[in-house]
Amino acid sequence: MMQVEAYVIMDDSIRAIALKYLLNEYFGVKAVVASRLESELIADKSASIIYVVSPDVVVFNHDFFVTKRQRTIVVAATPNDDSMAITPDMDEEAIVNVLNRAIESLCNEENKTQQASLTQREIDVLRLIALGHINKEIADMLSISFNTVLTHRKNISAKLGIKSASGLGFYAIMNGYISEEDIRSLKTE
Repeated sequence: MMQVEAYVIMDDSIRAIALKYLLNEYFGVKAVVASRLESELIADKSASIIYVVSPDVVVFNHDFFVTKRQRTIVVAATPNDDSMAITPDMDEEAIVNVLNRAIESLCNEENKTQQASLTQREIDVLRLIALGHINKEIADMLSISFNTVLTHRKNISAKLGIKSASGLGFYAIMNGYISEEDIRSLKTE
């Protein structure tokens, strides 16, 4: 079983400490309290991290949280339709259910990642596909044959269950294989 970590990022220290305690004691999650999204948190070095945040943290860091929606619990003042939200009027069971869903989705993500683990060369090919390069360009850039590129593409598609270049591009963005700088550099070319 993987070690789940949590970052509780909110201005309300009392709620943050209470959530940290709940995560530590009842779920065995190593929780850290922060008042803002700091650079070491942004690094997101592990897929085994959940975020418990206030709405303003999500709004001001939208680009960071958009790909981590299933791992982010918003502590809101009023109820909303989001199933990954905690509100002050929720009872203990409802709060525990939300936290359980976040941790379970994390475990499901890890299982999918293990099933669809790509080799480093497949990741290189995936990145170049996502950046809009055609097979011949990819072969030249990686100093491999055209047929090897086709084989890598076939293996990537089989592992991920995605056949289109746009789908592979979206997958690469959503899973962090393409950075924001990579996308910006495409716009300037």
